[in-house]
Amino acid sequence: MAHTSDQTDLVKPAPATQKVMKNIASVRGFSFWGAHTGVKSKRRDLALIYSEKPASAAAVFTQNKVVAEPVKFSRRVVENGQAQAIVCNSGNANACTGRQGYKDATAMAETLAEELGIDVNDVIVSSTGVIGRKLPVDKIVKGIKDNVPKLSNRHIAGSLVANAIMTTDTFQKENYLEFKVGDKSVRMGGVAKGSGMIHPNMGTMLSFIACDADIEPALLRKALKEVVDDTFNMITVDGDTSTNDMVAVLSNGMAGNKKITEENNDYEVFKDHLFKLCLPLAKMIVSDGEGSTKMVEYHVKNAPSVEDARQVVKTISTSALVKTAIFGRDPNWGRILAAAGRSGVDFDPDKIDLFLRTHKTEQLVKNGEPTGVDLSRIKHMMSATQIFITLDLHNGDAESTGWGTDFSYEYVRINAEYTT
Repeated sequence: MAHTSDQTDLVKPAPATQKVMKNIASVRGFSFWGAHTGVKSKRRDLALIYSEKPASAAAVFTQNKVVAEPVKFSRRVVENGQAQAIVCNSGNANACTGRQGYKDATAMAETLAEELGIDVNDVIVSSTGVIGRKLPVDKIVKGIKDNVPKLSNRHIAGSLVANAIMTTDTFQKENYLEFKVGDKSVRMGGVAKGSGMIHPNMGTMLSFIACDADIEPALLRKALKEVVDDTFNMITVDGDTSTNDMVAVLSNGMAGNKKITEENNDYEVFKDHLFKLCLPLAKMIVSDGEGSTKMVEYHVKNAPSVEDARQVVKTISTSALVKTAIFGRDPNWGRILAAAGRSGVDFDPDKIDLFLRTHKTEQLVKNGEPTGVDLSRIKHMMSATQIFITLDLHNGDAESTGWGTDFSYEYVRINAEYTT
């Protein structure tokens, strides 16, 4: 059964001014920094993450066939399940840049490896920003050299990383938690970025996670894949999968727990907390969707399989007609059913139920027919900034939950003017 969220709350991102006592920098054995190198005109554009010892590593990447050069480089790095550092620049995606782009991604890794005294094959490289423009690699290389000495485990250093990976984001996305594996305390922290080009298939969407648990790379990879399928891969802003999507995790074992080498209770505890770390980060990305005015949670239940439930959720949440209706507070629920009907999933339209919830719950469809609810009341309910939609297929016992936004005039403006 896939993870499902508690539908009582979509997301409560921390305001930029809120003081957070612990973040990713609290994870044992890691240091961080975020800096301005000149790739962007004013804001920070370089993030550095370093583990003092080689860590178990896992990552999932975009499924777009057009992939950025750093994705090509980093896929190779994580093949052996080990890494020790992450370098990320924002402001330039280094995508569709050919052989020179790959050389530039390699130069970023080589520079960081040399400055840290580690193997270049232990450096994950990531980029985010505009596609198709030559990477100003000289600025980034100089920035790496200038800022490695500033690496720190202070709280501010973790927040600087979260800030440095932002592009059109309006706030930093951070999460942190502590839990027990056996009798040892484990710390796990993460940062993420994303606001537009969001429809991960593993948008531009990045997340970096640091943990001090001791876990076999193969199990770390399995846990990450399963968690991503229920979190980052269930969000959408505009239906566009980026060339650069990446979720990477380093777990260095410095918590001192008995190494997780099999799918036992310790593994389940680890995976459950990885889910609890990633889900709020994924929701923060949706809540920060470019030009969005509403965040919507879609819950499909009683589907033939989890995969079917996910497919229906994704088809509805990416429908431009559904998204524009939500923006305009148009109670045109037929668009939701029409989207579900073209999802490719088999169900009986005469059995489905549809519910909408904001401050209260209203059933819009019962057994495939309208309930006759006052549509003016539904229009009023749709003025809420957080909306919950549930579709019951009555065709199985599987379920899935996903999150999306509306389509606004502002979204069109932002993306019409993105590079100019």
